[in-house]
Amino acid sequence: MLGVGVIGYGYWGPNLVRNFFADTGSKVLAVCDRSPERLAEVGRLYPGVATTTDPAELFRNPQIDAVAIATPVATHFQLAMDALRAGKHVLVEKPIASTSSEAAQMIDEAARRDLVLLVDHTFVFTGAVNKIREVMRDESFGRLQYYDSTRVNLGLFQHDVNVMWDLAVHDLSIMAYVMESHPVGVSATGLSHVPNQPANLAFLTCFFADNIIAHINVNWLSPVKIRRTLVGGSKRMIVYDDLETSEKVKIYDKGITVTETPDDIRKLLISYRTGDLWSPKVNETEALRLEATHFRKCIEKKEKPITPGEAGLAIVKLLEAADESMKRRGEAITI
Repeated sequence: MLGVGVIGYGYWGPNLVRNFFADTGSKVLAVCDRSPERLAEVGRLYPGVATTTDPAELFRNPQIDAVAIATPVATHFQLAMDALRAGKHVLVEKPIASTSSEAAQMIDEAARRDLVLLVDHTFVFTGAVNKIREVMRDESFGRLQYYDSTRVNLGLFQHDVNVMWDLAVHDLSIMAYVMESHPVGVSATGLSHVPNQPANLAFLTCFFADNIIAHINVNWLSPVKIRRTLVGGSKRMIVYDDLETSEKVKIYDKGITVTETPDDIRKLLISYRTGDLWSPKVNETEALRLEATHFRKCIEKKEKPITPGEAGLAIVKLLEAADESMKRRGEAITI
């Protein structure tokens, strides 16, 4: 039985506690949070779980094998390093750290101590995203041409990171998981409508070496909530709407065919192809439950997780480049 401690019981922590409880091979032993009110709620819901305001108590507890960190980004590095140095496996909320240097140190520490470091890129564990990855690897999809995602809503405004570090992380982690290519450059524009606060609206464009482009629109100031991704292939196209209660993934047998006339190579003929539309069945198990189980099994089998520290590091490097591009009003930055 894997003994688990959870640090942070605000927005995401309750979901972690609930799903570790649902995993038959794990047991939540302690929860840490600064708020006495939140700890009192833990006591009401989970009477057998110890509570504390001091994370060091979790690190000193020999019965705790792994620690899940769901705290503000700026605290991830120190908490994760303290946990790793105490010999605990670590699951850390996205993004892995505030800087690529911090992320690299966390990866090195985990490797040196032979511990599992898993980054909570939750969408990678959803049935919808795994179905998209499966479809994209099938010959019937053709060659990937573009990835276009919109993730907007009204709030929740963050004070420590901008909207890219909060929302675009999801799309970047999905993109990295389903695509076989990696960005070679990024351009970003955005701004803040709240004085002295991080950007609440941003547009990212990722460039690839093989004639692929990706665009991500993130916004905390939208009147509607949208979670929609378009993935274009040369033979088929995918629409992924995470807000759909059913049929989250739709596959369109649509596209274009470009042919050259034999008498004049400058004349191109574009024909449009319209075929069937279908929605494949996807696994509807809660992603965080699958992630909690995966984390435990990686620890038991001494295996690298699907979302290791290296995946988190790659995304932080991309976000750092996007921040630099935003400062330069959209100038493309090489990654």
